[in-house]
Amino acid sequence: MTVRTSTRVPFSNLALQWDQIKDALMPDLERLFESSSFVLGPAVASFEKNFSAYVGARHTIGANSGTSALHLAMVTAGIGAGDKVLLPSHTFAATAWAVVYVGATPVLCDVEPRTGTIDVADAERRMSPSVKAIVPVHLYGQPADMRAVSAFAQKHGLIVIEDAAQAHGAEYGGKRVGANARFACFSFYPGKNLGAAGEGGAVCTSDDAIAERIRSLGNHGQRERYVHEEVGFNYRMEGIQGLILDHKLRRLDAWTAERKRIAKRYLEGLRELPLEVPETVNGDHVYHLFVIRTPQRDALREHLAANGIETGLHYPVPLHRQPCFANLAMDRDSFPVSDSYANQCLSLPIFAGMTGEQIDLVVENVRAFLS
Repeated sequence: MTVRTSTRVPFSNLALQWDQIKDALMPDLERLFESSSFVLGPAVASFEKNFSAYVGARHTIGANSGTSALHLAMVTAGIGAGDKVLLPSHTFAATAWAVVYVGATPVLCDVEPRTGTIDVADAERRMSPSVKAIVPVHLYGQPADMRAVSAFAQKHGLIVIEDAAQAHGAEYGGKRVGANARFACFSFYPGKNLGAAGEGGAVCTSDDAIAERIRSLGNHGQRERYVHEEVGFNYRMEGIQGLILDHKLRRLDAWTAERKRIAKRYLEGLRELPLEVPETVNGDHVYHLFVIRTPQRDALREHLAANGIETGLHYPVPLHRQPCFANLAMDRDSFPVSDSYANQCLSLPIFAGMTGEQIDLVVENVRAFLS
């Protein structure tokens, strides 16, 4: 059955965000170019201050990507060769890159069926004396079960490094993700709920010493210019990205509310169909992605594409089946939930500014296919 295709539905539309911020942004952008503050500078400092206040953390240290933020956290946490780090297999590869960059070994864990976030019971089964840290990933916009993660980490004396790349503004226990973390790492990749005009990232922490070390490490290992106290990295945030993020931050809550309204409409429209829809299990969901699951994923995706609807796959190959991790010692058939997500997940379009007609078109086509 073919449903009307009068409106094409993109997976995202970042131009709508630009339309909302450009009038207020352009004078500030002109001043930035006049001052030539292209790396760090006042715009980045302003964003760091405002994002700290938004999250509820004492410090935000801007970086040039979310991957860099995770790497800085690993180095500062003292993780290195001989150490192991627990993380979910169902996540973007950057979560694991940071572990490999410091010479440590990723220990992949299966995920919970309802949320796709790390299964602490499975992490317990994979625990060993060499494990030094755990990286919970707040997936698709929903926090991981941080009470369980924190209790597990305390039991085994582990460092917790939160991968919050998909959870800007999400709340857990009445506070925003990152408010209570020693390390909470964010990405500002353009498609994120809070996205830059290019790459960007940050580490949030309420530990003064951690903040000082991360800030130095990301700026060539220097607290004083040209005095390099240790080998550092060029992970500095650009002034333009700080400026754009600062302007977008002012609208983030409104954009999040809009995502939640779209998700509610999806949930109502897709009710009682033979598929898995997102559940809000751990307190909040800011719907960075709206991911459904069905064994007919590939055929459904083709049907939607034929009817002008773009979709995404997040993520079709779990880390335990990635060629680059073929050397890791593990039973690759011991991740049934991660494999299920990889084989069945389909991300539907969701973005601030999505019209009711576009939402209805997606719902009608999904219903038509599954019926």
